[in-house]
Amino acid sequence: MTLSVDKFEVIEARWQTASWSDYEKLRDRGCLLEKQGIQAAAPDLILYVGGDIPIYREGERRYINLNCYRAPDLVGEVSDTTLASEMHQKGDLYAELGIREYWVIDIKGKRVFAFTMSESKTYVETEVSRVLDGLKIELLNQTLERLSTSNVAAGAWLNQQLSNKEDKV
Repeated sequence: MTLSVDKFEVIEARWQTASWSDYEKLRDRGCLLEKQGIQAAAPDLILYVGGDIPIYREGERRYINLNCYRAPDLVGEVSDTTLASEMHQKGDLYAELGIREYWVIDIKGKRVFAFTMSESKTYVETEVSRVLDGLKIELLNQTLERLSTSNVAAGAWLNQQLSNKEDKV
């Protein structure tokens, strides 16, 4: 299954129902995921696909109560020196919180480790995202390799790759 640009744009439009300033506030100050009886977590990236998403409002705590809202579809951790912790301890916590897909972005190694929830409610490594409809993780790894040149160039390259995949479908 390949990722089509049209599907990616639809996903993007759905999960960006909060304003850009809301996104920046959550990104810059962090956001806790909390569920009664389970340790809270503060992933670096949170992605909801579809509706029924929490919206941040000025003056409120920056947290998502998973007893009131559904779990995010995907969370990510950006790892520099804490790769082992990100891979195991946080993965176990995110599985317990019911998050379908979990990514660890290894900055030094310029690679993404992607894990998807199995039927036994544990993560198994995957080479293709289920949440982002067939996005190949290797494509993200190749994009990370290009970041040393330029963020803009890497983004343009990724966009071109996604467009090329759409042309072949």
